[in-house]
Amino acid sequence: MRPIRARIDSAALRHNLAAVKRLAPRSRVWAVVKANAYGHGLARAVHSLAADGLALIELEAALELRGAGEKRPILLMQGFYSPQELEPIATRGLTTVVHDAEQLAMLEKARPTAKIPVYLKLNSGMNRLGFAEGEVRDAIARLQRCAGDITLMSHFADADGKRGVKWQVERFQKVSSALSFPRSLANSAAILRYPETHADWVRPGIMLYGCSPFPDESAEQLGLRPVMTLSSELIAMRELRAGDSVGYGCTFTATGPMRVGVVACGYADGYPRHAPIGTPIRVCGKRTRTVGRVAMDMLFADLTGIPEAAVGSPVTLWGEGLSADEVAASAGTVSYELLCALSPRVPVVRSD
Repeated sequence: MRPIRARIDSAALRHNLAAVKRLAPRSRVWAVVKANAYGHGLARAVHSLAADGLALIELEAALELRGAGEKRPILLMQGFYSPQELEPIATRGLTTVVHDAEQLAMLEKARPTAKIPVYLKLNSGMNRLGFAEGEVRDAIARLQRCAGDITLMSHFADADGKRGVKWQVERFQKVSSALSFPRSLANSAAILRYPETHADWVRPGIMLYGCSPFPDESAEQLGLRPVMTLSSELIAMRELRAGDSVGYGCTFTATGPMRVGVVACGYADGYPRHAPIGTPIRVCGKRTRTVGRVAMDMLFADLTGIPEAAVGSPVTLWGEGLSADEVAASAGTVSYELLCALSPRVPVVRSD
């Protein structure tokens, strides 16, 4: 069996949820578990998350949770995509987002057997999903005739950036200030930086999994612990001379004698193929760099300064001791993508 594996630290997941509750003590918590709980495994994550509710986008996953006995509220964050989905949503007690006139018309026409709780999404400036300011009053009036409990929600475009949230909060309040419905606004970045946005429900995602939503502040600085550690081993060693190259395309050429280790991990495992030379990696607990091009099943680690490295030596790709945020930044992406891209062929183990 290949030595690569992903370890999911359930204690870290609980630690990160506790951080959310400390930051937003008056809010209820939707734990965002979409995309197979950001690659961590839906069943594993849900088992460890004592949140008030679970939020995802995949109806099939929501029904799977209900079938496994999950009793908590479940929110479909993109709502439904066809009228045929409304009856299972109603009968299994799910909550759905309604974000446009087409969905609202489907709900009015379908009239499922039970009234469905609805999150009415307002477009406060992200311009992705949601009703415009002038459409909200009419949408609410129509929902009051065909839906169950209503909550107002919006989503921040730049809570992790320089523009912040003030401009969107002002737009949201302009529309909702005279309305008495519960509210849900804050994602991970807003939970961490903007307590004024916490409202009735918060929706933590990436912070639950121990990564930072901010480019300028690490998860460790935020008091978060990595949940997924992707590890492998060295499966071969190479002694290079000056002028020798490694890997496809000969993208790295040694300038002098050096040792290189071959790691059993590649882009078919979920490691980013576009990760450049110099991406951080840990071998024998020591930080070093990748060299050469990432292949489907292998990549290369510079073993300069790690004389003890040998075939079988442990390698950390990301996780404990090496933040996925840092690896992602080196590869020109975000930790969300690394975690979600974990391949089904990688064995996953859970630690408590």
